[in-house]
Amino acid sequence: MSRNNDTDFIDNADVMPATTPRTRQVHVWDILVRITHWTVAAGIFANLLFTEDGSELHEVVGYVVVGLVVIRLLWGLVGTRYARFTNFFPTPTRLKRHLSDLSARRVDEQHLGHNPLAAFMMFTLWAVIIGLGLTGYLMEAKILGNKDLMEGVHEFLANSLYLLVPLHIISAIVVSYWERQNLIKAMITGNKTVTDKSDTMK
Repeated sequence: MSRNNDTDFIDNADVMPATTPRTRQVHVWDILVRITHWTVAAGIFANLLFTEDGSELHEVVGYVVVGLVVIRLLWGLVGTRYARFTNFFPTPTRLKRHLSDLSARRVDEQHLGHNPLAAFMMFTLWAVIIGLGLTGYLMEAKILGNKDLMEGVHEFLANSLYLLVPLHIISAIVVSYWERQNLIKAMITGNKTVTDKSDTMK
């Protein structure tokens, strides 16, 4: 009886490693992507919550944020693999694939960078930030001669961030839980954890 039990134990031990998924770290976010992401986030929070509207500091922070967004847009054309728009632009096919992976609670390895839903949010945020910079400049330069209109548009865009920013943060937390992937940590370290498969990405 004892010998049979020992044999059963060895057989089970041999099977367990084969059924245990293996994970690996993939470097996704380069240093420029991470710096621009967190610096833009800090600038948005500073201008929304701490700087005085119309102050010189408010303007400087705003223009720095716009400049960083422009750099990130250029990097989306010539940057590293996961930073390029060709890798994550939200096409219908990519959206369908990503939603399928979300429903199965698995990491969408085709979009280890920004997934299509996150990409849509990013483009929206970038457009709002550039719009804020443009309307802010037009207000001060008085080029269009209608400062009230520019102020109205500027205020509308700024207020939209009170919705978009929390939505962005909540989405990151929810998707992190759903995919069992710490997306916030990944944007700090640059690495994501994926499960090895026979059909790993090229």
